[in-house]
Amino acid sequence: MVSIMHKIALKFWERFRILRIATLGGIFCFMSLSSIAASKIRLGIDHLEDRHFDILHGKKVGLLTHPAGVNSGGTSTVLVLHNARAVNLVALFGPEHGIYGDEKASVPVDDKIDHRTNLPVFSLYGKFRKPTPKMLADLDCLVVDLQDVGVRCYTYVSCMRYVMEACFEAGVEVVVLDRPNPLGGLKIAGPMIDQEWISYVGAFPMPFVHGMTIAELALWSKQSPGVLTIEEKVRKKGKLTVVPMKGWYRSMTWPKTGLIWRPTSPNIPTLDSVAGYPMTGLGAQMGNFKHGIGTKHPFRFLTFEGKPASEVMRALEELKLKGLSYKLMDTMGSNGKSIRGVYIVIKDWSQWNPTEMAFAMMQLTARWQSPSPFGNAKQSEINLFNKHVGSTAWWNHLSTSGQTVDPSPFLRRWNAEVKSFRAKTERFLLY
Repeated sequence: MVSIMHKIALKFWERFRILRIATLGGIFCFMSLSSIAASKIRLGIDHLEDRHFDILHGKKVGLLTHPAGVNSGGTSTVLVLHNARAVNLVALFGPEHGIYGDEKASVPVDDKIDHRTNLPVFSLYGKFRKPTPKMLADLDCLVVDLQDVGVRCYTYVSCMRYVMEACFEAGVEVVVLDRPNPLGGLKIAGPMIDQEWISYVGAFPMPFVHGMTIAELALWSKQSPGVLTIEEKVRKKGKLTVVPMKGWYRSMTWPKTGLIWRPTSPNIPTLDSVAGYPMTGLGAQMGNFKHGIGTKHPFRFLTFEGKPASEVMRALEELKLKGLSYKLMDTMGSNGKSIRGVYIVIKDWSQWNPTEMAFAMMQLTARWQSPSPFGNAKQSEINLFNKHVGSTAWWNHLSTSGQTVDPSPFLRRWNAEVKSFRAKTERFLLY
């Protein structure tokens, strides 16, 4: 049985020097008091390095990461750990898109040898999604350093969940190095996911935009019954160590961190696409909307087959979505031809609801397409759609309402549900 570690979950609010000390069984989290006064962000990997990797001493270490897993100076976490004399790094693990970030979405990735270190790279997005006992056999701990984007269906947090489950079952410690949520820690939006739709593109029972860091998600899932799909005694016994950031606070979006954004996957090359991902990703799953994949503006550039861009923009303006404005733009498609579409501008971050646009897109699709793609979908399409959106109630309304789809009552309900979610998870927030 893992002993209870103390002095954990130090939490501070902006401009207030308040510490809340909590005890969480089987978890060790450390943060120095100097972090409150720090003016520069220190990522989890930086914090670990500052401590001379003390929690890894004498252990055989695995690392789950990708190209966005770098320290604040831009050095890959792979190389930071590999070059540290105090660390015995013996294996690497790669999520969707691979350890080099160059694999396409939803495409299986093979095991390989890392050309920088000659270490084996076990793919967790190929034959296996969950580490096998053989992969973990030579490890004492597995370090997770993944940059998330704050959206439920982005699969890096799903990969972490599977790693936590496998490691707890195998008696291997999990160490999560924390990183900023690029949307900040205050934005929470969209539907909760129904239990029947839990999958690799929705592995946690949380809102579509969850407002947590990856370490906070790990703490919550470790301490909350039913979040991880393993036996309760295994969950309680499993050892999780979280290495927080220094100097990050909940209202801090990525530009305020001073860090360089590094693409987390091929279609998230910029911060514009990070904000666009929850805005338009769901809205282009079915129907004639396209959201800029293949252009320089993925998830921010809208077109609708059969409709001129000016009409699309006029319809969006009439919906009066808070915090947004639009401009007509010409850009180049992947075929080398010019495309005219509508670029989405976030003019007021405080008013912006990250998911409202997606459901407005579905509303317009139902109005403009006949027959409705939602009322004539194949079962495989329905299942995939619901695994991403997560709400059976919304699908029932969307698929039976013809041209009269109205997301308004659902948005009000979801806004209430996300407040309840934040209240339930507040004790796991580190910042």
